[in-house]
Amino acid sequence: MEQKRIYLSSPTMHGEELSYINEAFDTNWVAPLGPNVNEFEKELCSYVGGGYAAALASGTAAIHLALILAGVGRDDIVFGTSMTFSATVNPIVYVGGHPVFIDSEEDTWNMDPEALKKAFAKYPDVKAVIAANLYGTPAKLDEIRDICKEHGVPFIEDAAESLGSRYKGIQTGNFGDYGIFSFNGNKIITTSGGGMLFCRDEEPIKKARFYATQAREPERHYEHKEIGYNYRMSNVVAGIGRGQLKHLDEHVSLKRDIYRTFKEAFSDIPEIKMNPYLECSEPNFWLSCMTIDEDCSVKPLDVMLALEKENIETRPIWKPMHMQPVYKGTDMILSGDECVCERIFKTGLCLPSDIKNTPEDMERIISIIRKLFHA
Repeated sequence: MEQKRIYLSSPTMHGEELSYINEAFDTNWVAPLGPNVNEFEKELCSYVGGGYAAALASGTAAIHLALILAGVGRDDIVFGTSMTFSATVNPIVYVGGHPVFIDSEEDTWNMDPEALKKAFAKYPDVKAVIAANLYGTPAKLDEIRDICKEHGVPFIEDAAESLGSRYKGIQTGNFGDYGIFSFNGNKIITTSGGGMLFCRDEEPIKKARFYATQAREPERHYEHKEIGYNYRMSNVVAGIGRGQLKHLDEHVSLKRDIYRTFKEAFSDIPEIKMNPYLECSEPNFWLSCMTIDEDCSVKPLDVMLALEKENIETRPIWKPMHMQPVYKGTDMILSGDECVCERIFKTGLCLPSDIKNTPEDMERIISIIRKLFHA
């Protein structure tokens, strides 16, 4: 008999989502825009502490529009986190720009401020910086923000994985000139697909909504003076988001419990270390990750294969962008002699972090891993 499937991070629905979806159907608001879209934007802004937001088709679309609003164009250089999902940096190429990748630091696995300083020294004419909060762990956001301000360069904070995380008491997404959120199927809350562009100022969001609705001018006929995009979120999808947002804090609490359970379970195995975070931050622990000492006989692939054999889903750490074939030859900036993100990629993996995991599920996962270390 096949063992129960344990997922990495699957959607969790609660019921309120359906009431908003039914309302959209009952009122025939099933196309992009509508009351759910408007309210979802307001409710998310309220959660993160004010500001303005544009609900979009994806977090990738939000980054694309943020780059346009930041004035990035053909042949412009943009600094980006190397160890992240490709969606963080691909939009740089959409606008004709050139990415330069920045290494990670040990404390959070996110963009290294010291490497960022070196990047500014090498490329003083850079047009923007994009830094991600990897796996829901806030980067050294005030340091990155201050470096960008010193050079007069817009900072785009990719909080796609960190909705519900706080840095020094402030919700992530607030530290950049633009904040990015994602509601993809495996995120801390989901709309099945979708994203949000956030800004403390209203005018850039008005412009983002304009670009996201094909840049249609306010004329009786269809008038276009700029290139636009079909990026707005649908009213049905936004309804799912409104229902999910009610449970965000609950999801974060469950994710935190998963992380703590893993950390305690492996505390007596010195070769294992959980993904780190700063004491001044409160991650949402979207994915619990671990690294294994390089000289250990057990490798990340051994763990992934052992769990896969038992119908348990895992994932490698994000392969750094500078190692991807599509970005071959792109410059990579380190703060020291070693590339930190390459080592993390080589020694790490993402553990099953689904909030529907039962205590029995967690014990099953943990016992399989412990047996590999004979612990």
